[in-house]
This record gives sequence, C-alpha cells and structure tokens, in this order.
Amino acid sequence: MSNVLTVVVLGVGVVFIGLISIVILCKIMSAFCKGSDKNDAVQNNVTVPPVQNAPIQNRQEILAGVCAVIAEELGTDIEALKVISFKKI
Repeated sequence: MSNVLTVVVLGVGVVFIGLISIVILCKIMSAFCKGSDKNDAVQNNVTVPPVQNAPIQNRQEILAGVCAVIAEELGTDIEALKVISFKKI
C-alpha cells in the first residue's frame, strides 16, 4: 500500500510542478513579447490606413451564390428568397 501511495503522490506532484512551470514560462514570454511589441511599433511609426468603401466586384454573381447556399440550407426554392440589402463588411 505504501508503494501505491508514493506513486500517486509523486505523479500528482510532477503534474502540478509541470503546470506551474508552464504558467511561469507563459508569464515570462508574455512580458518579453509586450516589451518587444512596444519598441517595434515606436520604431516603425505604424499607422493604419483608413478603410475605403470600394464597390463589390461581380456583385450579381456573389449574390446569386449566396442565395443558392441559403436556399439549399433552408430547403426552399431560390425564388422564395428576397434580398433586401447586400453590403460588404
């Protein structure tokens, strides 16, 4: 009985030591990555361009494909669908 208890305690101990080690390594890597990201953004002068609303290419073809998929999923005929609005997101 003593051997079984020793194996259980050692197994649980090794698992918890491993999990604690993983948490510590994640915190160290997180701190390292946060410091590195700040320096890169400042050095590169990162700016995000504004989003431009370009017209949708092949609008009718895309709309037909989307309607066909929706009709198939709903199990209805494609003529039963009425498209009110179709915008690029």
